[in-house]
Amino acid sequence: MKISVCGKGGSGKSTVVVLMARGLRERGYEVLVVDSDESNPGLYRMLGFERRPNPLLELVGGKKNVFKTFSRGSDSQSILTRQEIRTAELPPQYVEERDGIRLVCIGKILQSLEGCACPMGALSREFLKRLRLEKDEIAVIDMEAGVEHFGRGVETSVDGVLIVVEPSFDSLELAEKINALASEVGLKNVWAVLNKIQSQELKLRLTDGLRAKGVNVIGAISHDPDIFLSSLEGRPPRGDKAARDMEGILDVIMLEGNR
Repeated sequence: MKISVCGKGGSGKSTVVVLMARGLRERGYEVLVVDSDESNPGLYRMLGFERRPNPLLELVGGKKNVFKTFSRGSDSQSILTRQEIRTAELPPQYVEERDGIRLVCIGKILQSLEGCACPMGALSREFLKRLRLEKDEIAVIDMEAGVEHFGRGVETSVDGVLIVVEPSFDSLELAEKINALASEVGLKNVWAVLNKIQSQELKLRLTDGLRAKGVNVIGAISHDPDIFLSSLEGRPPRGDKAARDMEGILDVIMLEGNR
């Protein structure tokens, strides 16, 4: 499966991606994490890597060449224009790997006035469309905040969407919007997970509210002080409580996603 993780900025998408990657690895899966957020700089560090891999954007000659590279009739020799791409075929400088978890990065906004992120969205869509996973391999994609990636069609290249929802009105409203957009592109596997939950009462209130809007809530991650400290100190999250919560969430994803 290819699962995109999306939601409101600050809702904890990257933390959820890391918890998912670790949980899937513990179940014996090979995990490919795709960093498709052009602004958040620290996913590689949260995964325990010392450096971010070179961006895949370099393999098409930079932002200005993305649309030309993937246009009909392009004679580009880039590996990213192949009909099928396997992670093992990418040059090593574009992949970081440790203990069965691999990381690739689409690209980042690095300086002012360099233009919009639309080419990165297009590259995410084309890479994920061509990506062929090996047996027992799962891709988890850390999307940019909001819904612009739906406008770029990135979700047409994935198998499921996981919406991360924190306890705020804006996050709930965005979750409803994402759920509708995912349905519009024909995705059947659309799940929501609550994050930063401090009480059972809050969990039930948010779950009932989202389900009333047609959003499929499959679990909740409790507020975990260890996760908070990890984020503050810029190190990989070590929240045992959050990891246990993720186990139940993965149970549902693997059951429903493999039907």
